[in-house]
Amino acid sequence: MTAAERVEAVNSARHTLIQAVTGLVVIGGVVFTALGLWYTAQTLSTTQEGQITDRYTKAVEQLGSTKSDVRLGGIYALQRLAADSPRDRDTIRNVLSAFVRNHDMCTLQPGEKTPPKRCSDDKGEGNYPIVRPPADVVAALTIAPTLSALKYSVDIIPGVINSGDITGRADFSNSRFPGAALSRANLASADLTSANLTRAQLVEVDLKGARLAGANLAGADLFEVDLRGADLIGVNLMGASLSSLEFGGAYLMDADLSRAELVGAELSGVSLSGANLSRADLSIAELSGTILSGANLSRASLVGAELSGADLTSANLSRADLSGADLSGAKLSADLSGAELSGADLSGADLRGMRGMTEQQVRAVATVDSDTTFVY
Repeated sequence: MTAAERVEAVNSARHTLIQAVTGLVVIGGVVFTALGLWYTAQTLSTTQEGQITDRYTKAVEQLGSTKSDVRLGGIYALQRLAADSPRDRDTIRNVLSAFVRNHDMCTLQPGEKTPPKRCSDDKGEGNYPIVRPPADVVAALTIAPTLSALKYSVDIIPGVINSGDITGRADFSNSRFPGAALSRANLASADLTSANLTRAQLVEVDLKGARLAGANLAGADLFEVDLRGADLIGVNLMGASLSSLEFGGAYLMDADLSRAELVGAELSGVSLSGANLSRADLSIAELSGTILSGANLSRASLVGAELSGADLTSANLSRADLSGADLSGAKLSADLSGAELSGADLSGADLRGMRGMTEQQVRAVATVDSDTTFVY
């Protein structure tokens, strides 16, 4: 190797070494920067967690205040926190639900010795004023259901409760709000099982997919309330005003609707099996395809009602007024003692097993055709 070649080899080695060192420095810088960013992110995450914990603690403390405006501030603080921290939504929903249950209209508050008289009115016949619950209670009542993990779609399937995909409900079960006035409240998917809402006034309240099984709404006034897909099994709606409401997909098995106002109500395909509808006003109601097997409709008004294809097997229609009702294709193996069928359409109806009226009596007042069946 000549002197020139040795010099060139040394320079090449030096150049390679310099490149290697430079590369190591760059890699080290990248690693250092990455570690710095990771540390910063961890620090920021820890800081944010601490801030969320502090905000939550402060908000919950506010709920225990004796001042309603402070409690209201705490409720809205929890609502903002739920938006900032989705993983805490369930906890916040449960806290707000508990607040509602512990501040209902019949829970004794500090300084109170006995609950209001309205709390003992099970039949909705008491004489007491309709009042709006306190602002903080209304806020918690309407915010909590919005924190449910709900994907709701109203796919109406006759006789089937369809409440969407709900992984968490606002739990207001057994809460008591007799004579409460609520308007434009969003209670969709809420759990109001066995709640007391006697003589409540509900205006434009969203109760889609809500659970109201065993609830007491005797004497309640419901105006433009959405009850589609609601669970109303065994609910007490005695004497309630429910005219022009939509019940699509709701389940009303064994419900008490005696003396209820249901003029023009949309009840197509709804299950009212075993329900008590005695003396109820169902004039011009939409009941096509409705399941009314075993229902008590004695003395009910069904004037002009749409009952085509309805199942009235073993129903009690004694002294019911079915004048002008459309019962075409209906199953009428029912008690028709003293029923008024003037102008009723019984085309294609199945009256096999009917009681209380003879075939001749039916033919004399109602419209029948060759498909109307009287005997087996």
